[in-house]
Amino acid sequence: MDMSAGLIHLKGWNDLLMNLKHLETFITVAELQSFTAAARKLFMSQPAVSFQIKSLEEDLQVTLFQRGDKRLTLTSAGKLIYPEAKKMVTRYQKIKAGIDDLRGLKTGHLVIGASTTPGEYLIPLLIGGFRKKYPGIHVSLRVAGSGQVFQWLKEREVDIGVTGSAVSGNWVSCRPWLEDDLVLIASADHPWTRKDAVGIEDLMEEPFILREPGSGTRRSFEQKISQAGLDPARINLSMELGSTRAVITAVQAGLGVSVVSGWAARDALELGKIRRIVSPVDMKRSLYLITGRHSLDSSVSDEFLAFVGDEKNYGRLL
Repeated sequence: MDMSAGLIHLKGWNDLLMNLKHLETFITVAELQSFTAAARKLFMSQPAVSFQIKSLEEDLQVTLFQRGDKRLTLTSAGKLIYPEAKKMVTRYQKIKAGIDDLRGLKTGHLVIGASTTPGEYLIPLLIGGFRKKYPGIHVSLRVAGSGQVFQWLKEREVDIGVTGSAVSGNWVSCRPWLEDDLVLIASADHPWTRKDAVGIEDLMEEPFILREPGSGTRRSFEQKISQAGLDPARINLSMELGSTRAVITAVQAGLGVSVVSGWAARDALELGKIRRIVSPVDMKRSLYLITGRHSLDSSVSDEFLAFVGDEKNYGRLL
């Protein structure tokens, strides 16, 4: 088949202009090289993604993807169409962002990626307040370790990231948001609870229960230990757990001590299930708001950042 004839086929291009959703799907599949990954990012089923790509191919009368055993690759036609399709979708999204401004954010969609502490203890409450102000905005929240949130941002799977550790690079904008106290915790009957003070060397001897290496809390703790002149490799790591709640429960059971966010430990401390130990190391850190510099300007993202940055909206959580 003559590829150029398919590209200039009038009906095909008219349909393409009329249905930018198919075009957005094509771009996402091309960038992720996977129907499954594209379906997750677009909040669609895989059959729906496949149907849209097939419809686009039929309209243009070309094959867009070479389907291999492990991944998809663009055909010659796909490579020719991709950069122009990207320009068209970018222009459309800029127009739509402007219309959202005019509508006063009556509609829109926002995807937030948050590490465990802000994702479980802070952001859901702020999303509630934001939705009351903008009920037409649909907000999705994805929670994982800070490392995974960074990856989501880099791959443009989320619009905004909220993490317990900073990230740098020419692809990202990262700014401090709230201060968070990391607290040293032990079980209610731990020997440390009967001490007036815990020495810095004690931290190296006691069995520690920590989050996984990609966790913002763990990164912050290791940085604080290093700043105090100690080698984080000397930490007596007895257990790694994938959630802060699990860490607190393990400490409560007397399996070791830990350092967790003050936000996360607050309820268990108030109930007396665990005890806060005065740390010989300063444990304050920041939570960060992160956006990708490659992202298009979005009135919805900008408004959410302004909302969570306003103390009257988060002050009641302090």
